[in-house]
Amino acid sequence: MADPNPTVGELFKAKVVTHDDLNALVDAVLGGRMEERAELGEGDTVDVAAAVKANAFATAVLRDKTSTTGARRTATRTAILLARTQKA
Repeated sequence: MADPNPTVGELFKAKVVTHDDLNALVDAVLGGRMEERAELGEGDTVDVAAAVKANAFATAVLRDKTSTTGARRTATRTAILLARTQKA
């Protein structure tokens, strides 16, 4: 049985989450403004801080002082896209 809570990536693919929405979440993380929950379309929310902390690769890239801005953005974006949403 499929998980009833889609990933952010699935919502992105279905065009519920836009590029602007995703970029705003990435900017928030990189700017240190990780809200507890970010609201997405259709009553779905995602815990951005938990999504990034749960992704070992993103955590490692963000901790590495030598990581480029592009690497940080890509790792953060990937962690968010892989995160499961919750119903509000």
